[in-house]
Amino acid sequence: MKGLLDNELYLEDVSSVAGLELPWDKLENSRVLITGAGGLIGSFLTDALMWRNGNFGMHCKIYAMGRNELFAKERFARYLDSSLFTFITHDLADKLETQECFDYIIHLASNTHPVAYATQPVSTIATNVIGTDNLLRYAAEHGTRRFLFASSNEIYGENRGDAELFTEEYCGYIDCNTLRAGYPESKRCGEALCQAYRREKELDIVIPRLTRSYGPTLLRSDTKAMSQFIRKAVAGEDIVLKSEGNQYYSYTYVADAVSGLLTVLLKGENGEAYNIADQKSDIMLKDLASVIAEICGRRVVFELPDSTEKAGYSMATKARLDGSKIKRLGWEMKYDISEGIARTIRILRLGLS
Repeated sequence: MKGLLDNELYLEDVSSVAGLELPWDKLENSRVLITGAGGLIGSFLTDALMWRNGNFGMHCKIYAMGRNELFAKERFARYLDSSLFTFITHDLADKLETQECFDYIIHLASNTHPVAYATQPVSTIATNVIGTDNLLRYAAEHGTRRFLFASSNEIYGENRGDAELFTEEYCGYIDCNTLRAGYPESKRCGEALCQAYRREKELDIVIPRLTRSYGPTLLRSDTKAMSQFIRKAVAGEDIVLKSEGNQYYSYTYVADAVSGLLTVLLKGENGEAYNIADQKSDIMLKDLASVIAEICGRRVVFELPDSTEKAGYSMATKARLDGSKIKRLGWEMKYDISEGIARTIRILRLGLS
């Protein structure tokens, strides 16, 4: 099986993001810590920054942090001999002991899929609250120039029926007295911590809010509906839908999610939150399943979720984000939902050949 960095289509995405017209000079000769570096977003971001280093001489040192050292050594094998790459094995629930001064901290680490919410609820909350506090404290003590906290569309909760699109000021309903509330409520708390550190410790902080992201960097452990659909498609199997599929959500292809994240990092205003979203990638879950089934020439079948899966499902039935604010920074989505799905499946299938 070929690795992603041997895949021409994937490298096209990486080089496209690394070649965007952004104020990259801010990252020249800097030190960047990326937590959750092995995840869907973090691994693509790491590839893009290392590509920029190799092709533009940016000399930005990447410190990739994660809990799974064996996985990281496999995923980032190409960078291990580079003086511009260091992997740090660390659980964010513990205090960060290194004395390295990071110019930028990009906090991406988080459980982000239903089974993890149901089976690791304490870890989910701890990473988003205790882990974020540990990182913010470290940033304040070591003179970090900018801190980026990757938040989520889930902080908006359930649509109250008074908005078609969620702007950054919207606040919907979350039943906090449930197991499933651990993820969105801890993300809300993470954002509140960021504002507290801005005021009390004068940190420079930006908050991109990611939609349901997908792409060829998805992990085998990811249990989100989109990820399950894609894996079925790559395997040439029928697409399994475990609900009526009336959930109406925003989605973002990983290359567009990372380009949005970099736009916020390098151009966003201190203290502001930005939705990384575009309406051309909004779709109902049942229509998403049909699009993927059509691409792979299979059909959609219905199956009841087991109790663990159901416990981790989002209760939100309509959560579409307004991306107007980030577009004013110059960000544009490159792939709509159909193009992004087709590209993901094509890249993953090429990796099997």
